[in-house]
Amino acid sequence: MHKTDDVVLSIKDLSKQFGNGCDYCKDDSAELQKNMCPHCNTVHAVKNVSFDLYEGEILGVVGESGSGKSTLMKMLYFDQEASTGTYVLPEDPNAEDNVFLVSSQRKRQIRNEQLGMVYQNPMLGLKMDFSSVTNIAEKLIASGNRNVGQMTDRADHFLNKVNIPLRRKYEAPKNFSGGMQQRVQIAKALSNYPPILLLDEVTTGLDLSVQADVLELIKEIQRDMGVSMIVVSHDLAIIRMLCDRTMVMLDGQVIEHGITDQILEDPQHEYTQQLVYSIL
Repeated sequence: MHKTDDVVLSIKDLSKQFGNGCDYCKDDSAELQKNMCPHCNTVHAVKNVSFDLYEGEILGVVGESGSGKSTLMKMLYFDQEASTGTYVLPEDPNAEDNVFLVSSQRKRQIRNEQLGMVYQNPMLGLKMDFSSVTNIAEKLIASGNRNVGQMTDRADHFLNKVNIPLRRKYEAPKNFSGGMQQRVQIAKALSNYPPILLLDEVTTGLDLSVQADVLELIKEIQRDMGVSMIVVSHDLAIIRMLCDRTMVMLDGQVIEHGITDQILEDPQHEYTQQLVYSIL
């Protein structure tokens, strides 16, 4: 098993609610309808989620639409504010106790240097009218790089790595297929060599053959670069192919968590059993 000093990201009691909550739903034993309070209609999108991510590991997060997976990712990347919870990045040279509480400037710095994000919708991760090279340079400039030659070399290196023909590097991603757009997003996310990569439903909407290429690429990156990853998907086949450990989410909560093979071969929770049997 992992040693605790290999933890690269640690989350404790993370919650996100939309609405003020009431005395009823603030009680942990409250019975919600799905994840909504029947009394005040507050939505508890993520509720008391805790986990660690280890060095070089791929952690899967699986669950149906509305289970809280994407909200979780948005909080990790500071796209949304958490309601409560602690977020620790032990590898951070300026490691504060809880990075949810640091200044917005510091959060931007953490986003640019320690995290890479690949969104389900490439329009969130790329400027569609700018060239692929410019998209990558933007990430590098944000973390303080000003050397044009160095940035171009870095862009070439990663576009090459994700199989984008370099003759097309000055083209705008809006001219690319969905699969190519995802590969440019991955190149951009990796361009600063972040220790942690967040992947949110990155193969949804892609053709099966393109999906396979993108998944193969993710495995290769993990092998070559040793990046730790969190992969969100509603597709258990993808989770099975990529992930060392898996968390199953339902209505904003983690209902099962363990080694991927174990969860898929011997699911304990009724919902996980349904998920597993639906793909057999």
